Amino acid sequence: MQTKNLTHGGDWAGFETEYGHAPLDFSMNVNPLGMAPEVIEAIAKAGLTADRYPDPLCRALTARLAEHEGVEPAQIFCGNGAADIIFRLAQALKPGQTPPLDHPVLHITAPTFSEYETAFTANGWVVRRHTLKEEAGFQLGEDFPDQITEETGAVFLCEPNNPTGVTTEGLLLEELLKRCEETGTYLVIDECFNGFLENPQGHSMRSRLDSPNLIILKAFTKIHGMAGVRLGYCLCGDAGIPERLRAAGAPWNVSSLAQAAGIAALSEKGLEHARKGRAIIDKERPWLIGQLHAMGIGRTWGEANYILFHSAPRLDAKLRKRGILIRNCDNYPGLGEGWFRIAVRNHEENERLIRAMREASGLHPDEK
Repeated sequence: MQTKNLTHGGDWAGFETEYGHAPLDFSMNVNPLGMAPEVIEAIAKAGLTADRYPDPLCRALTARLAEHEGVEPAQIFCGNGAADIIFRLAQALKPGQTPPLDHPVLHITAPTFSEYETAFTANGWVVRRHTLKEEAGFQLGEDFPDQITEETGAVFLCEPNNPTGVTTEGLLLEELLKRCEETGTYLVIDECFNGFLENPQGHSMRSRLDSPNLIILKAFTKIHGMAGVRLGYCLCGDAGIPERLRAAGAPWNVSSLAQAAGIAALSEKGLEHARKGRAIIDKERPWLIGQLHAMGIGRTWGEANYILFHSAPRLDAKLRKRGILIRNCDNYPGLGEGWFRIAVRNHEENERLIRAMREASGLHPDEK
């Protein structure tokens, strides 16, 4: 059976098809502790009633999320992972001008998460990329708000950005939101990796949900290690957006098992599990970056649970033969050959990665 090149990392199934065993996957960035035991138990228990349709309004989960996030339930929409919501947003956020714009404009950065462009292009939007420069630290330029005009239907920002792991200064985000309010533009901020930052609250725009132009995208995928469960949600300044999102796709988009898992993840034990995962990241990220520097890899970036770096081409192929997957980032607009992204995992796994990288680079495993 042939394997297929996929847009994203995490293709453990393709590896298993080729090699007959599971890889050590550094291409997917989730909680290194995996799912909390409480979440696993909740999924198993929910299976006993999986013969029923799930609640299409996710009422119990939405109520718990509202309490957790400090917003009204009407401001929340739950989806089958963040990707489901992104595709719904591409349909729901089309400007309502009379006559409507045939080709509304979406502004994104480059590089960034590919699903933004994929979803909005498929729904007739014109996508304008704003290249982030390595020499500027992959930071968003201060002139970016001035590029937003009345023809801009939406702006998508990933905070921290994927794959660079770089955050945007809060004052610039405030200026951008103000500009979006002036132009009638929706600002969608993807905070799916926010939970892995050293100061998550300090980098969140949640306090600005008083603005009807702001939408914040979040997911249980990363910090709760629930990638296979498929559960995401968004917080909307405009309480009318969730209804538009609901109308933009199929019903029953969140399974009863996923809803139960989300509620369990938001329990005190579930949240403590997430905090323990972040503590591992806080310790291991600087260690991994230091090891990369010791190998002569100085072009490294990352503030969350993944690191972008530049190295010799085909490093991913060499590591794959050693049973390790990393993310080749040469298909990200704005990057190119030699750019790779690795997750931050537990120390034993991180040591195994570094040993394999030294071997693949022709260095002795203990060479400094």
